[in-house]
Amino acid sequence: MTTQLIRTPEQCAQEQLDAYNARDIERFASVYANDIQCIDLATGTVFCNGRQALIERYGPMFAEHPDLHCRLVRRIVCPPFVFDEEDVTGINPDSSIHAVATYECKNGMISRAWFVRENTA
Repeated sequence: MTTQLIRTPEQCAQEQLDAYNARDIERFASVYANDIQCIDLATGTVFCNGRQALIERYGPMFAEHPDLHCRLVRRIVCPPFVFDEEDVTGINPDSSIHAVATYECKNGMISRAWFVRENTA
């Protein structure tokens, strides 16, 4: 009998961050549930509904921005939620994006994610 370990919420957040920085869309998407919802926290708009939509949104971004990098500023873990403050560079050459991502994790996968961001010079 084999025992499959389920990722903790913190492991989910870290694995997707590592895959994001490697611009590895397959590994990135594998941390998200099939029915993932990504939501703009400021507007409530769902901008990714399902893993395929996630791949279609992030895959081209990973391919088009070879210098894309997300630096974790701080992380708060309060299961089943993880709150990551981030500094994203490599999308626009003259600016970074200050963001907060909130991940809700169930059964070792990210099931919902909320994002709020501001552009900084």
